[in-house]
Amino acid sequence: MTGARMTGEGRAATAPTGVITDEAIKRLRARIGVPEPHPVPPHYRRPGEDAFRHVAEAYGDDNPLYTDPVYAASTRWGGLIASPVLVGGDTLIGEDEVTEVPAAQRDLMRGDPLRGVHAFYAASVREWWAPLRPDHRVWRRNALVGVLDKPSEFAGRAVHEWTAQVFRDDEGTLLAGQYRLMIRTERRKARERKKYDDVALVPYTDEQIAEIEAQYASERPRGGEPRWWEDVAEGDELGPMVKGPLTVTDMVCWHVGMGMGLYGIKPLRLGARNRARIPRFYHRDELNVPDVMQRVHWDPAFAQRAGNPTTFDYGRMRETWLIHLCTDWMGDDAWLARLECEFRRFNYVGDTQWLRGTVTRRYLADGDRPAVDVELRAENQRGELTTPGRATILLPSREHGPVRLPDPPGSSSDLAGVLEAIVARFDR
Repeated sequence: MTGARMTGEGRAATAPTGVITDEAIKRLRARIGVPEPHPVPPHYRRPGEDAFRHVAEAYGDDNPLYTDPVYAASTRWGGLIASPVLVGGDTLIGEDEVTEVPAAQRDLMRGDPLRGVHAFYAASVREWWAPLRPDHRVWRRNALVGVLDKPSEFAGRAVHEWTAQVFRDDEGTLLAGQYRLMIRTERRKARERKKYDDVALVPYTDEQIAEIEAQYASERPRGGEPRWWEDVAEGDELGPMVKGPLTVTDMVCWHVGMGMGLYGIKPLRLGARNRARIPRFYHRDELNVPDVMQRVHWDPAFAQRAGNPTTFDYGRMRETWLIHLCTDWMGDDAWLARLECEFRRFNYVGDTQWLRGTVTRRYLADGDRPAVDVELRAENQRGELTTPGRATILLPSREHGPVRLPDPPGSSSDLAGVLEAIVARFDR
């Protein structure tokens, strides 16, 4: 994709770059609901037991429900199920159900109407409707579902761009939806704010490290002991759970399970082909060697060139940590139905995140599903809130019985119907 638009005579006319215009927003909104293939293939085409284990380990989860077939066979699920993290995750799973843009809409989908406008990953919403079992192929649909014109505190005008990916298995079971918020702001105005100039990276004392190690030693999944809905009260606490101090090793282990992400990063000859495909994602280092901008996550010099004091995590990592907090608390008989979170501050290498939650509501969802809503938060060792979130968890009940899984949006039976229902949500 080039970012140019075609005139009626077929000539390429360069669109204004770096500026949010009414015309650009109108063109972007015209794309809502149009299915298109994902830019890169899935990391796992047919995820099995090994994939389930690698993904859980990538974010530090030792729940045997996701990793031990013998244990999982004794649970209400009767065998391994994937961690909620795996069912989505940008590029983890999902072969394209729609492999090319429909011919009548190719001109509409060509280029980026907001070319040159700064984009940052601001928030995520995920929901889960059914478990993924081992050794199934997974299919996905992808579409823009919401374009919201918003005033911005520091950039004058911003666009909230929501995209959706929805997933099913090869038997037609609808599994999950994942919705990403990219906030688009004009670069010149966005640069006026220097939010991270005063971040101080302070070494830990031996006592602080000992406190973190003691917290790790105290953590474990609830497992087979049911957390009954009747035993939960508003104000109950989840956690604490600790993640950190973040190291480059943590980042490496993350990639082992999660793959290399949205830009299709690969090594050597495969990397050269990727450079030819997306050359502007590659920048030269001090030896004049082109490398991916993703290097900001493991190379302090690259991170500093991008305006940060040092390397930092992926926002998606902290989302998976909040998922881990919920699944450790709720036990194997429960179901994580929905989780949303915002990425408000960077999590730098050396930072420690303390995760906590509070039950804010106990109720019957849809009239008959025992549920709780939970406020979630991740705070670093400086006491800064980096990742607020919210979750809905379905719990087993002595009165109402085992968890009954949620219905997909619109009670749809296929991915096209699910996407249509999601678009309707954002259009309210």
